[in-house]
Amino acid sequence: MKKTFAAVSILILGAALARAADAKPADPLAVELERIFAKKDLEAKKFGPSSWMDEGRAYTTVEPSATDPDAKDIVAYDTASGARRVLVAASALVPAPGQKPLTIDDYAWSKDGKRLLLFTNTKKVWRRNTRGDYWVLELSTAKLRKLGAGGPEASLMFAKFSPDGGRAAYVRANDVWVEDLASGKITRLTFDGSALIVNGTSDWVYEEEFDVRDGFRWSPDGKNIAYWHFDTSHVGEFSLINDTDTTYPIVTKIQYPTVGTTNPAVRIEVVPASGGPTRGISLPGHPRDTYVPRMEWAEGPTEILLQQMNRLQNTNDVWLADPKTGVARKLFRDEDKAWVDVVDSWQWLPGGKELLWVSERDGWRHAWAIPRGPGSPRLLTPGAFDILTVEAIDEKAGILYFIASPDDAVRRYLYRARLDGKGVAERVTPANQPGTHAYKISPDARFAIHTYSTSDRPPVVDLVRLPAHQSVRMLESNAALVAAVA
Repeated sequence: MKKTFAAVSILILGAALARAADAKPADPLAVELERIFAKKDLEAKKFGPSSWMDEGRAYTTVEPSATDPDAKDIVAYDTASGARRVLVAASALVPAPGQKPLTIDDYAWSKDGKRLLLFTNTKKVWRRNTRGDYWVLELSTAKLRKLGAGGPEASLMFAKFSPDGGRAAYVRANDVWVEDLASGKITRLTFDGSALIVNGTSDWVYEEEFDVRDGFRWSPDGKNIAYWHFDTSHVGEFSLINDTDTTYPIVTKIQYPTVGTTNPAVRIEVVPASGGPTRGISLPGHPRDTYVPRMEWAEGPTEILLQQMNRLQNTNDVWLADPKTGVARKLFRDEDKAWVDVVDSWQWLPGGKELLWVSERDGWRHAWAIPRGPGSPRLLTPGAFDILTVEAIDEKAGILYFIASPDDAVRRYLYRARLDGKGVAERVTPANQPGTHAYKISPDARFAIHTYSTSDRPPVVDLVRLPAHQSVRMLESNAALVAAVA
């Protein structure tokens, strides 16, 4: 018996040695791919999502909970001192006893700081997770309530507080709704939403071409809501074929206008936030042959600011519209023989008599001040260079902060210029920090959450004081990633 066992053991050992001899060495590329995509050893840690509070005197971010490593707390830091306090513990985000805290995909505070709006259970719509569940937390009572009671799961989009914080508006099934946060009463504002009619969000074309997703705006007094209305009927259907996720291909048909075919008809509508008839803004041109890629309320509730482009996209007209009458007057036209861009950096300058505008009208991408009344545009960033994005306005100092890189187009630096257009632009990012820089500047323009990286240096996030660019404290060093990259 012992001889038989020994013989079997020798046979098994011999087979194992033979397999080991035949085994191929590990593929170095496969090992590295596993590190990157499976183990994620080379994934950078992010800071946030963060939000400024009290005009920049504090900021909030999301951090792992001390009591539950799988959950997150929302913590607040005093900007100047760095004093930390847990503002919303993970335990306050438990929907019902025995359930886990809600996952924080994004959040927003009411203007008075008394309520928290939480975005969770998110789903992708085309490219981004813009549909999900929204919950409201009353900080004084710790009461947590889900918006859109009775509706399907993960069906709300772009919920946001009213200016007074007492209501929330959102999109569901291509219609706009308002919910009173005290009583829970839900008011439907639009009634024609369908597969072909889209209210408060965008169709495929506007998302693809103009980055329009969130398609409605509260008026500053909270009495009205302006929104995009899309009629995609008569637009040709395009078949999207998915042959990777299932055994048999899945065909999804969408309204998509190919070159030269019928576009969706797009209008800007205004509806009372308490419900009632809508009123359209009257703009020239056929709604299927023009675009309205941007829309915001002006500084008060009596005017809406719009951008309207022709289909060739070589003119961009800025209109001021009366929401009561729908009548609009042209403020300015930006044009080029070839093409003009949609402008995201547009806001009223201090005093409200001039509109900040970014344009290539003189051959460079510069910031301009467009007068509300008679007069000519005024150049704010003179010089032979392009600005990329406007980051902030320091009203007290009369300073415009923007991103540019006059000498090296692959880098991104923070600059500042005077709002009176005098003098030359001054670089704020230190000269010893080449690379790419991003800034989230506080409302008072005194501090910024600063992210810095180069082609061989992972992102580093710190808090800096402006305009000296003095580093106040490190927020995320990514030290482990630096070691892994090395």
